[in-house]
Amino acid sequence: MMKRRNFIKSGAIGVASVGVLACKTEKAPVQNVNSKPGLPISIATWAPNADAVDAAMNAMNEGGSSLDGVEKGGSVPEANPKDMSVGYGGRPDRDGKVTLDACIMDWEMNAGSVAFLQGIKHPLSVARRVMEKTPHVMLAGAGAQQFAIEEGFEVENILTEEAEKQYKEWVKTADYKPVANIELHDTIGIMAIDESKKLAGACTTSGMAYKMHGRVGDSPIIGAGMYVDDEVGGAVATGVGELVLKTCGSFLIVELMRQGRSPQEACEEGVKRIANKLKDFEQFQVGFLAIDKVGNHGAYAIQKGFNYAINQGGETKVYDSDFLVKE
Repeated sequence: MMKRRNFIKSGAIGVASVGVLACKTEKAPVQNVNSKPGLPISIATWAPNADAVDAAMNAMNEGGSSLDGVEKGGSVPEANPKDMSVGYGGRPDRDGKVTLDACIMDWEMNAGSVAFLQGIKHPLSVARRVMEKTPHVMLAGAGAQQFAIEEGFEVENILTEEAEKQYKEWVKTADYKPVANIELHDTIGIMAIDESKKLAGACTTSGMAYKMHGRVGDSPIIGAGMYVDDEVGGAVATGVGELVLKTCGSFLIVELMRQGRSPQEACEEGVKRIANKLKDFEQFQVGFLAIDKVGNHGAYAIQKGFNYAINQGGETKVYDSDFLVKE
């Protein structure tokens, strides 16, 4: 039997321990300095996509869902021939063919994707049809094109004169080297939360210029180029897709937010995960953009130059992302 004085002593230690635990407080997540909660919201990678986030917001203001918003937003650069990294006008692969990738995801974990799609100006809309009209998540290549034709999409020549001119110049050396922040733009990743607090995300691209024919990057892969979870938030990626694929980048960031990280903290950890695994990471660019369910956002990149556009409550702003490699 424990003696009385030992019992009192052990009890006192226990009370003291409880007191110490009670004094501990969880560290508040560090938010992006430009972040503030507020819905509805639409947000996209790269400053030139301010028109895309406006289109997404307009779609939601007209009664559409966040899913309608991200499709409308993504269709803006897809149809812009001056945007040479998405849809119509995208730079071709090394064989001179424009191949497109896209994915879309809603608040109920429904998702659709197309990869290596040729001749269709709006791959994002095809991806939504895959989500809504098939039992699959992804269609690729000729099968994706056949499905698009069956759904009424027109096969077009989406290689513009300017893109073809640049390709012919590239062929003279055929030196494949991805350029960081090319035209301050590449893939568009876009997310939106509507007034009913429903979250959706999308991603669309023509991929790396002069890539090997058949190459598919992170953009059409759910959990790599884009991922949303209506309980937590969402994330999109831009840059060298191979690096995002190897870390399941967007899924990683959403899971970090689930564990209590802010969107900013999660994006920073996603970039650092790549940097810790890759010896020559300074040569490449990857940027992550994330939002939580109340509209806080975060962004981070390997190198300087990544930026993003946001429409929150009807006001559009553009911000530069923080980055890892400082001069």
